[in-house]
Amino acid sequence: MIRSVRLMLVALVLTSGWNAIAQDAPEAKPARVGLWNGKAPIGDGQFQDAEVFITVHRAAKPNGAAIVICPGGGYGGLVTGGEGHGIAAWLNKHGITGVVLEYRLPAGRTYVPLLDAQRAIRTVRARATEWGVDPARIGIMGFSAGGHLASTADTHFDEGDPKSTDPIARVSSRPDFAILIYPVISMGDKTHQGSKNNLLGANPSKELVDLFSNEKQVTDKTPPTFLAHAKDDTVVVPENAQMFYAALQAHKVPSKYLELPSGGHGLNGYQGPMWDAWQEQSLAWLGELKLLQPSTDKAK
Repeated sequence: MIRSVRLMLVALVLTSGWNAIAQDAPEAKPARVGLWNGKAPIGDGQFQDAEVFITVHRAAKPNGAAIVICPGGGYGGLVTGGEGHGIAAWLNKHGITGVVLEYRLPAGRTYVPLLDAQRAIRTVRARATEWGVDPARIGIMGFSAGGHLASTADTHFDEGDPKSTDPIARVSSRPDFAILIYPVISMGDKTHQGSKNNLLGANPSKELVDLFSNEKQVTDKTPPTFLAHAKDDTVVVPENAQMFYAALQAHKVPSKYLELPSGGHGLNGYQGPMWDAWQEQSLAWLGELKLLQPSTDKAK
């Protein structure tokens, strides 16, 4: 019986697309899902006994798009309220599945946050049918240091390891788009020093600084990206977003930079006209790129 139901669901997806299931899906409670089965990599083939969680917030009327959300916190903490679950609730109102990532803090292990972000994208893509998601419309969003992590995932990705015994590891970690709000981007002169110290350590090599200065990592393969930053942000200066946008434009990557006239870092505490502006314009931008509509690209 169970097998026949599964076969019917597969046939429905193949003939009618993800939308045939997604539009009829009942509203689900947020699901907290582990990413690493208790063995989380730290780089160089080493692992730690730890788990990393995503919380999947599914919309009552999903349109198939999903966004992995990276809260800020200077790589020393996680602001999972206003820059996490609150964002997922807003996305749900617009039919978008919000996936809050509680990434590990680096604490001297530079690659740990990126490994978690890549795994989150792979997991959502691997479980797309189960969660009513279109695997070709999975984005990543980040705020402040979480914006740095999102921009790192936006520029450091792979197509998966087809030889892996882990089905999730076989899936692409490339996001289909990114939304970066008052992001840390550079590890150079314009960086947020606390984020840099927490991610790279006190005396990083030039090679490491360049690798995680994401304005230097943009290529013509970088996904479409939306950025917003307040002119009066003195915590993370807006040159971060401006440099990334300039690199995107130079490589002809579809992109938009929203320069906000005020709001500072955190945009007046996640409220008011500046906060509303990036939300409205990012959704409009996604609509212009048809990322809020079903896609025929199922290859990823």
